[in-house]
Amino acid sequence: MKCCVHCFKDSEIIAVVEATKAIGTCDFCGHEHTAVYEISSNTILTELFEGFLDIYSVVEDLPSEYPDERKALLCECLFRDWTLFSSNPEAIQKLMIAICNDKYLAQPELFESQVGIAEYCNPQYLEHNAILKTYSWQKFVDDIKRNNRFHTNFVNREVLKAFVRCVRKTYVPAEVFYRARICPNLKGFKKSEMGAPPAHRVNAGRANPEGVQVLYLSNTEKTTLHEICAGMYDYVSIGTFRLLKQIEVINLAEIDVVSPFIANSLLDIDYVQYAVNQDVLRKMRAEIAKPLRRHDSTLDYLPTQYISDFIKSLGFDGIEYTSTMSEEGRNLAVFKESVFHCTKTKVLDIKAIEYEYDVVSKRA
Repeated sequence: MKCCVHCFKDSEIIAVVEATKAIGTCDFCGHEHTAVYEISSNTILTELFEGFLDIYSVVEDLPSEYPDERKALLCECLFRDWTLFSSNPEAIQKLMIAICNDKYLAQPELFESQVGIAEYCNPQYLEHNAILKTYSWQKFVDDIKRNNRFHTNFVNREVLKAFVRCVRKTYVPAEVFYRARICPNLKGFKKSEMGAPPAHRVNAGRANPEGVQVLYLSNTEKTTLHEICAGMYDYVSIGTFRLLKQIEVINLAEIDVVSPFIANSLLDIDYVQYAVNQDVLRKMRAEIAKPLRRHDSTLDYLPTQYISDFIKSLGFDGIEYTSTMSEEGRNLAVFKESVFHCTKTKVLDIKAIEYEYDVVSKRA
């Protein structure tokens, strides 16, 4: 039987399929004239997935205190907890039985019964292997806001370091990014006025505390307009910034979708450790991108400021994160603005905006 690149989302698995250099029709999703992997004549995927599935235990072998909400069929766990597959649980079940057929014949209960990962409720394991030890993301947020802002003991820094190193990203000189500022008139701002504000005027942001300069850029002009919430009839100065030297940033937009197979082989993060940290990694990615509403407190930036400052302490040049204000937009927070130079500016006159909304409540 043949599976194909369209069956998967995981970059490492897709690379394995493409490496066979075979073209055909997928027996699982039906895609034609695509890169396929003949399961019966190749063993790489079988070896990868058999080792990966060893992290799961059937319910009968799990601790009695294992939470019910984490128990599920194997195919449901793989669909819910990982970004390995592009298909639904039923299709995942068929794929796994085909790829790991020997394991299925030896342990059918692993594929057909509810399973879980025992280490989820092992405090001793979590204390040494989880980014937030035995704490939830919300408890970390509460602690850093109200108890121990600068020296929280909730974080395993070595574990956090290992995961952020999974998403290092290099930008080379001449890369171009953009920055926008709402301006008072059609003259706009000069190139020298488009950088980060001076230290005495720096407000708290998602990647910096008050008074600490960070240059916030975006990958497109459109994204910058959304990020500053430009309104109708606003004048907006757009600055084009050119990178002067090679920099290495941490791409938090992908912190929760790194292939577990790459993390395991290159960075020695085993599958269980990856699994118990997934919830926190997802929260981290969402939190750094989350926009503050007009009346929200800047205290809400503290968790991401902590993470950003930690990344800065490791010697990286900035962080990249998803823009929730613009579809497919990416933002870059650069710790030293001198690595960029504003090459030109232009002024836009905003003529129209669009609103999309959900009704969240009604009153008579």
